[in-house]
Amino acid sequence: MSSNVSGGNVGRSEGRGSTLRGNIVRYTVGERTNHWIVAIAFILAALSGLAMFHPALFWLSDLFGGGPWTRVLHPFLGLVMVIGLWRDVVNNREERLPEVGRFNAGQKLLLLVLALCLAGLFLSGFVIWRTYFAFYFPIPVIRLAALVHAVCAFVLITAIIVHIYAGIWVKNSMSAMTRGTVSPGWAWKHHRAWFREVINAARSRPGPN
Repeated sequence: MSSNVSGGNVGRSEGRGSTLRGNIVRYTVGERTNHWIVAIAFILAALSGLAMFHPALFWLSDLFGGGPWTRVLHPFLGLVMVIGLWRDVVNNREERLPEVGRFNAGQKLLLLVLALCLAGLFLSGFVIWRTYFAFYFPIPVIRLAALVHAVCAFVLITAIIVHIYAGIWVKNSMSAMTRGTVSPGWAWKHHRAWFREVINAARSRPGPN
């Protein structure tokens, strides 16, 4: 691996694939902000959902000000998750979505699971959202939607736990989502194809005058 990966690029404005202080920018400020908004919304939605799922977990509703507030806030937290993940798709900004070379098979599988589960939660959530929509559907449909909602939530929570574990297990992965940068060595070891794309792009950029 070349030792002058970031030569001439230190101090560039932060952009995906550029270099900053000798490291490669993996996630921009906007991407990191969006990630943590979705992450916080997921934790709150999961806790509020578990509070309503079983009486033994109802004590979690105290975190949200009691049962009524938990029921009110839960669907809106779910909407924040959906909007945070799909805002670029909904607004037809596919060019801003993650590039194929940046993610491994596990990360791509996680994204697929997230998309499918959030779609299931989104659709079933509307059916069982009593305040606004539940009265439009017959009881059997509401019961089926509640089952789908619970299954999707279980799969999603499990997938996120695996995601967190992997982020902790692979050294410096968490710092990539907090600081936004990774070392050239980390990029070479874990995402070699993406590393080559970044280096080739850097070499093709005109140097400073």
